[in-house]
Amino acid sequence: MSGKPRLTYFNGRGRMESIRWLLAAAGVEFEEVYLETKEQYDKLIKDGFLLFQQVPLVEMDGMKMVQTRAIQSYIAGKYNLYGKDLKERALIDMYVEGVADLMQMILTFPFSPPDAKEKNLDSIKERATNRYFPVFEKVLKQHGQDFLVGNKFSWADVQLMEAILAVEEKIPAVLSGFPQLQVFKTKMSNMPTIKKFLQPGSPRKPPPDAHYVETVLKVFKK
Repeated sequence: MSGKPRLTYFNGRGRMESIRWLLAAAGVEFEEVYLETKEQYDKLIKDGFLLFQQVPLVEMDGMKMVQTRAIQSYIAGKYNLYGKDLKERALIDMYVEGVADLMQMILTFPFSPPDAKEKNLDSIKERATNRYFPVFEKVLKQHGQDFLVGNKFSWADVQLMEAILAVEEKIPAVLSGFPQLQVFKTKMSNMPTIKKFLQPGSPRKPPPDAHYVETVLKVFKK
């Protein structure tokens, strides 16, 4: 093994994408193994790799880690993206959880029945513009700093940037009423590690398509 973190998931965004974002933001290169068959998934369970029979799976530092939040916390802590003290960590956790609630709607959207897609898209827009983005707009405006917590780049900034771009893909003008978030997005896009991740050919995955949905459903088929 090369010593690089090894990520096992589908060849698509899903719950692994926020982990890819975090590793990339920390400047960490990683390898990926893509799940394509139910047999691969069943073998991982049989071999004891998946503690709760769930992916994502990240192998690093001699550990086989599952559960997205636990993996993210470990990476953020290891690469100094988790604040300087408990109070900053609590703020980062709050912001990350808020972003995760919004991202959950994005994650499930490709699996919506065709007749529910428009309604679900309206829900994403409503939640983003009325519940989640106003919080971050206010935070950035009140303290006048570049980053959400402690004027230092953290896990919370990475998660928010991922969410902004994911929502914009579906609702291009979503930031029109959020000038602070527009500035934040520009600054984040120009950070060297994130700029690299946003370039073509990076490990960043494209929006989920029908093939991705089909593969996920096939692998998890009972």
